Amino acid sequence: MRPEILFPLFAPVSSLPGIGPKLARLIGKAAGERVIDLVFLAPTGFVDRSYRPTIATAEEGRLVTLDISVLAHQPPPRKGLPWRVACYDDSGPIDLVFFSARGDYVPKVLPVAARRRISGTLASYNGRKQIVHPDFIVDPAKGEDVPHFENVYPLTEGLGARVMAKAVRHALELVPELSEWQDASFLKQNGWSGWRTALAALHAPFVSEGAPAEIARRRLAFDELLANQLTLLLARERQRGLRGRRLSGDGRLRKALHDILPWALTKDQQTALAEIDADIASERRMTRLLQGDVGSGKTIVALMAMLSAVEAGAQAALMAPTEILARQHFATLSGYCQKIGVSIVLLTGRERGKAREEILGAMASGNTALVVGTHALFSEDVAFADLGLAVIDEQHRFGVSQRAALVRKGGEPVDTLAMTATPIPRTLELTLYGDMDVSRIRERPPGRQKIDTRAVPLARIAEMADAVQRALARGERIYWICPMVNETEDSDLAAVTARFEVLTRRFGNVVALAHGQMKGAERDAAMERFRSGDARILVATTVVEVGVDVPEATIIIIEHAERFGLSQLHQLRGRVGRGAQASHCILLYQDDPPLSDTARARLTVIRETDDGFRIAEEDLRLRGAGDVLGTRQSGDVPLRLARLETDRDLIEAARDDARLVLMRDPALQSARGQALRTLLYLFERDEAVRLLRTG
Repeated sequence: MRPEILFPLFAPVSSLPGIGPKLARLIGKAAGERVIDLVFLAPTGFVDRSYRPTIATAEEGRLVTLDISVLAHQPPPRKGLPWRVACYDDSGPIDLVFFSARGDYVPKVLPVAARRRISGTLASYNGRKQIVHPDFIVDPAKGEDVPHFENVYPLTEGLGARVMAKAVRHALELVPELSEWQDASFLKQNGWSGWRTALAALHAPFVSEGAPAEIARRRLAFDELLANQLTLLLARERQRGLRGRRLSGDGRLRKALHDILPWALTKDQQTALAEIDADIASERRMTRLLQGDVGSGKTIVALMAMLSAVEAGAQAALMAPTEILARQHFATLSGYCQKIGVSIVLLTGRERGKAREEILGAMASGNTALVVGTHALFSEDVAFADLGLAVIDEQHRFGVSQRAALVRKGGEPVDTLAMTATPIPRTLELTLYGDMDVSRIRERPPGRQKIDTRAVPLARIAEMADAVQRALARGERIYWICPMVNETEDSDLAAVTARFEVLTRRFGNVVALAHGQMKGAERDAAMERFRSGDARILVATTVVEVGVDVPEATIIIIEHAERFGLSQLHQLRGRVGRGAQASHCILLYQDDPPLSDTARARLTVIRETDDGFRIAEEDLRLRGAGDVLGTRQSGDVPLRLARLETDRDLIEAARDDARLVLMRDPALQSARGQALRTLLYLFERDEAVRLLRTG
């Protein structure tokens, strides 16, 4: 249970004064459903209401705060016209204008002869100054005032800025005094205040970097990152302490595979494999992440590791997030396995009836050594005779509970090897995967072609069709990627179905179509036509982003490339350059209206480099962590205050501090340790709390 003192923070926002069910739903949509969500809701900006001139000197178009007296009301003579209130100060007149005013609202807040302080944007009409719908109307005689600076918080339709700001203020009133978990000398060194003071400063208006609110955010971001690092390191130490099993084999299957490979493993592949071998041969349970760029040869490394498990008498499974990727893996691995005499089966949601029963029987009896599949692998009726190694591809697309469900299929301890073809920036790696050992493959196998990448305006799309015609004459194959499946009235993005029709009219039956809304069998048939060469152009959405291997494909055209993320563009580009022929990537972009700075920077980076690790860093810098983490599944705790793209120094410092803390006090029993336990509760690192409770 959480410490009692924190209970009010985890209450629903409806517990705050003035927040009924309707407002609670709106606040929940904009920020979160609990008080703690508002406490950690950093302002996104501020409104400056400090300009307080007289009416005569006030500049048109600016946000002004004025002291006025009410002279007279002019109610609308008929429906559709505004209610006008004539006001003045010693320097001149001004009108306040209200459209669709309800009942007696206007005369009630602006009675004749009353003095009021108002704030809004100054305009003019027929030569007379006016403010339409003032943002503030307050009575100074009652001690009311217009704030000089007003915080801006995320909103949603139907939720006003002042309502949200008031809810945040009430949430902050519930924040208790807590024992400090940071060393006093460390706080002084960084110029940071105590936790509660920092939280109040976070919600004070900020003007620029280095202002009190930004300093406060960094202090609180460090708290959050420290809680995260403690959780990851506790999980890592617990994992290392879990009993594993030795999966060291005699090497016969791996030698047989090595002998039939048409190339030698790169140095990076050999290093990664040696790290994996050391893990699976030890008595501790392996949890390792294998990072590698597009085409770096991760799958062969994974297969070598799986064969070690088979040599040791166990089974191995490879789980992929999509059926396309699972079938591609199966096609690749089964080709090798057939030559070296290793049994392998494929299990996806499409295998049903007698075929599924036979596959499940082979898995449960141990008659198959290797299994490739999708999320179907952790279905309730799936059982293994002796699962020793689980390989999880594109692991960021699976939730924590899904990954754990596969590992639990083993009767004995199961080693886990996660793979990703999207290199992860170090800041993300430390923040999200700090509980895993990491191996990296940066080299590419010999023979991988460098891809000529060019950005071309969409206005030249006819030239692209002519280029496709010439490529077809040379016997090449082409991907044509579109961002949408169907056209919509409110979007001008290219639709894959419309592009398919256009290209089919010009090139005939050599064009195939693949997208995520097609039935699996229909989509697979289209992909197979492209692989076999029956179809020479594949018009597709991003369903071909990973796992599609057609060495004969030499050109990929990506429409509206400015709408894709850098890593996604890099993955798509990796569909070509897999054979011996020169390959090309054409980035078609919309230049009317002109590209944004971010979109232009993305296209520049993707043209300049094919290094996936550099691209991942640039993607994080350009898009921000929120977008990069957008594909994360349930079970992962989001960061509220830390900005992974800018707080790199804090991430490194938090990791160092967490290591030092756990080295000195593994169970967090000291005075600081007890305060850190509260920190873990506060940032909802329940896994860390559970690990501490269970020793």
